Amino acid sequence: MRSALFGRVTRRATRIAAVGATAAALTVGLATSASAATATRSVTVSGTTYNLSLMAPDSLSAAGQNITVSGSGYNTAQGVYVSLCVIPDGVVPGDPSTYTSRPTPCLGGADQSGTTGASHWVSNLGGGTVANSSPYGSGGSFDVSIHVNPNIASGQVCGTDVDCAIVTRADHMASGNRSYDVYLPVTFS
Repeated sequence: MRSALFGRVTRRATRIAAVGATAAALTVGLATSASAATATRSVTVSGTTYNLSLMAPDSLSAAGQNITVSGSGYNTAQGVYVSLCVIPDGVVPGDPSTYTSRPTPCLGGADQSGTTGASHWVSNLGGGTVANSSPYGSGGSFDVSIHVNPNIASGQVCGTDVDCAIVTRADHMASGNRSYDVYLPVTFS
């Protein structure tokens, strides 16, 4: 009798532990998919070190959505574009030594009319004077909204044909400068 009771208690405890572990895994999965991710990079320009930080959601809706992208530590003398872009061949996010190609194509392109909201220009030299632009905040910070979807360009779908990331890159004043490239890889579901 005692061993039968012990067996039932053990089986019940095992089931409860399994349910608890499953619930914990689901909770972690939900928290991760809705949470924001951060990418960082330090660059030294003319003797000044900038500790760049980029934060945005890492899991996005395939139906399209507006997201908030935040940054800090940027050089306020250099404007940047913030957008969803294709990660170029050979670029490994998190390894700046591989950042030799400009992230392109980017969703929305140069949206000067402000019709798509897919990109944003942050600059103290004109930011805030045209659609989808703003000046930097204190400490080279920004907090901008962009509209993203996986259809990045004709025949290029993020996660299917190409890998994509939320990126910053130097603006049109220094489009060949890779110092301000920061990649935050994203997935669509």
